Amino acid sequence: MFDDFLIRAAVAALGVALAAAPLGCFIVWRRMAYVGDATAHAAVLGVALALALQVSVFGGVLLVALAVAASTTSLSRAGFAVDTVLGVLAHSALALGLVAVSLLDGVRVDLNAYLFGDILAVTKTDLMVIWGGGAAIVALVAWRWSALLTATLNPDLAHASGLNPAREERFLMLALVLTVTVSIKVVGALLIGAMLLIPAATARGFARTPEAMALIAAVIGAVAALGGLWAAFELDTPAGPTIVSLAALLFAAATLVRGIRGR
Repeated sequence: MFDDFLIRAAVAALGVALAAAPLGCFIVWRRMAYVGDATAHAAVLGVALALALQVSVFGGVLLVALAVAASTTSLSRAGFAVDTVLGVLAHSALALGLVAVSLLDGVRVDLNAYLFGDILAVTKTDLMVIWGGGAAIVALVAWRWSALLTATLNPDLAHASGLNPAREERFLMLALVLTVTVSIKVVGALLIGAMLLIPAATARGFARTPEAMALIAAVIGAVAALGGLWAAFELDTPAGPTIVSLAALLFAAATLVRGIRGR
């Protein structure tokens, strides 16, 4: 029989993988990988502010991630290059977060837990947050799926159909912020972007429809999450990095298989 903490870790990892899969597909289609990283890096500043103000870490991360997402949209519309804005915000938020944590008096903070995750310390309350947030993410993406897909693949067609691509982008950013917020305890701020991107990128070569890609990405993410957790337990390695490493191995294997088929 598995210990309770391992069961909680497995349930948490599965919840993050299933929530991140459909959103990861849009990140791949829109080439938004850096957006995910910038939002995730901002989570560290949210952690520092939450500890300083003695409020919920979930709330602190959510507010800062929302602020970064809103700033990204505003600055890009003001004429700044998107990659420049993301680079400035990502590195600035991460650096400010690390400095703020180091200045906290009387608060002991394990930075590795927030940078790389601490899935084995997940509590029942964390599980409620992860699965509640995951359900909200999946529901939001499912509700806006058709509109998001149209706005992603053909903005002109979206306009002609009466859709507002800018509004759909805001829905997508909201889903991304929620994903970062619920995932930080599992894989950490530095690895969330990888869990969003790698399963979706792996699934892309095997799917013929967008819906199939989302489902395949969910399966790949779940395999990486549960398999990585088991490997971390057997090899005594950090759980978050091990999960991402397995996802990367699955991507490499899929790329190799597609290369062989192509010949």
